[in-house]
Amino acid sequence: MRIATTLDVDVLALESDSRLSVLLELTAPVDEAGRASRPASTLEVVLDRSGSMSGPPLEGAKRALLAVVDRLDPRDSLGVVAFDDRARIVIPAGPLADKAAARRAIAAIQPGGMTDLAAGYLTGLQEARRAAGEAGATLILVSDGHANAGETNPDVLGSVAARARAEGVTTSSLGYGLGYDERLLSAIARGGGGNEAFAQDPDAAGRAIAGEVEGLLSQAVQAATLLVEMSPQVRGLRVVNELPANPVPQGVLVEIGGLYAGESRRILLTFDIPGVAALGLLQVATLTFSWVALPALEAQTVTVPVHVNVVPGDVAAGLVPDPVVRTELAYLEAQRAKRTASTLLSQGDTAGAVHALRTSAASVAMAMASAPASMVADLSDESRELDELLADVRDGQVSRAAKSSSATAARKSRTRGRPTT
Repeated sequence: MRIATTLDVDVLALESDSRLSVLLELTAPVDEAGRASRPASTLEVVLDRSGSMSGPPLEGAKRALLAVVDRLDPRDSLGVVAFDDRARIVIPAGPLADKAAARRAIAAIQPGGMTDLAAGYLTGLQEARRAAGEAGATLILVSDGHANAGETNPDVLGSVAARARAEGVTTSSLGYGLGYDERLLSAIARGGGGNEAFAQDPDAAGRAIAGEVEGLLSQAVQAATLLVEMSPQVRGLRVVNELPANPVPQGVLVEIGGLYAGESRRILLTFDIPGVAALGLLQVATLTFSWVALPALEAQTVTVPVHVNVVPGDVAAGLVPDPVVRTELAYLEAQRAKRTASTLLSQGDTAGAVHALRTSAASVAMAMASAPASMVADLSDESRELDELLADVRDGQVSRAAKSSSATAARKSRTRGRPTT
């Protein structure tokens, strides 16, 4: 994997409090020969079949699952759990040796009653753990409704997803239509280290499921992590991307997850550094990247030190910060603003959400004025999206704005740098 680091500034002023931003760019290798011999994958789909899914939503999801069966190899493992007020194993997780039987089982799924999302999810996790190989497993949770039976607390189910992630099961969520609880599905995806998608119609849901499968089958890197060990001079660290980051004895461990072949990923860190009393070279941190390379399942590690020079204040005063790093910071701050807006909209605080979105739109417009040419398109797209979210709120489409802002914030922050497909 190729790793590049860029600092917004490479010098700090003597005896002055400073904030240093470091942009990390990771690029997974492309190995066509290796991709041909990829390890078998394990996919578990947990599908809401409650009454609200009746008609086009359920039929669209079933068509997407039939396409998944066609896409997987017989050596890949597939499992399907359908749930309403109880969970039912439609396809026991295991190698997809009999595709015809799998198609018949999927076609036979019918709508049911209430929505016990927790029962479906927990059953799916049990199946995924049972079938997971050395490469782990991916679970996709598809739901169109508010959970109204069983466990419904986002924090509880998010913690369940986090524990499963530590055991090698990644969870992605797909919210279908405008009736689902975005707080719940977002918490599960964040805890599970997967993607969070929002689809308003069957075609969009099918594309989202297909995208998850393609990403799974083309992975070149799994279980990527970043360990940030800060020097004693550093007061604090902020991971600007929406990624799991937990304190460990050595520092902070950031979970990056899997990357597909050729994928680039951007991660931004900011360090708070109180005034340094001595001139010269300062080591801010040590960054240790670890991952498992496919198809050989080889564990690899690279260590990168982060240094800056401490110089007199008059020397540092004329320094121009790196425009790419500063623009990236503005872009990721916009994703945080959308996350905040989604939470406020879900809580009924429309005025607070509008303020967050408008403030972010103004910041993006300001950043665009000095952005490098290569990043203007990203900011322009972000500006358009913020305007659309504000228009949705103004027109009373609060549910759509809450779901869209949550899903796009997750996608653009967690997999920042990933090309659009």
